[in-house]
Amino acid sequence: MIKIGILGDIGSGKTFIAKKFGYPVFNADLEVNKIYKNNKIIYKKLKKKIPKYIYSFPIKKKEIGNAILGKKNNLNKIIKIIHPIIRTKMNFFFKKNKNKKIVILDIPLLIENKLNKKNYILIFVQANKKDILRRLKKRKNYNPKLFSKLRKLQLSLEIKKRKSNYVIKNNFKSFSIIKSVKILKESILKK
Repeated sequence: MIKIGILGDIGSGKTFIAKKFGYPVFNADLEVNKIYKNNKIIYKKLKKKIPKYIYSFPIKKKEIGNAILGKKNNLNKIIKIIHPIIRTKMNFFFKKNKNKKIVILDIPLLIENKLNKKNYILIFVQANKKDILRRLKKRKNYNPKLFSKLRKLQLSLEIKKRKSNYVIKNNFKSFSIIKSVKILKESILKK
């Protein structure tokens, strides 16, 4: 099984590109959202750790956002509760897809949380900052302060790009992305 990690900036199109490979994708953001919606045990743990911010179940993104922007160490409290579950879910994803030729990892903090192994293939999604900002502003939950705080968790884009085996340029035009992904996939499968 070839494990491909997709790296890049928030809003650079990592999820879109991950889907275009046509193989199973582990999307950490989607898994976190499922936890907030469905996991009462996590709700109780978060409510206990940050009671001023977590009010109701299912947990709303706005509550999490307010907690992150509230106190300095709230983000670390959330990470300590959520990340072990994401790791477990990722390992289950690998077992479930063990017969697949390729699996794609769409995990924003893949390198930062040391989830990648030496044999993983890393692809950096490079996109124009203006395009990224324009796309982020269209998001329903866009909050520049929150995005800035989340970016600080991440390694610099230059480091991520350097650590990557491949770079894919995202001009946000579907046809050229599909073509680039196809070429990249063929190159990876030949190795």
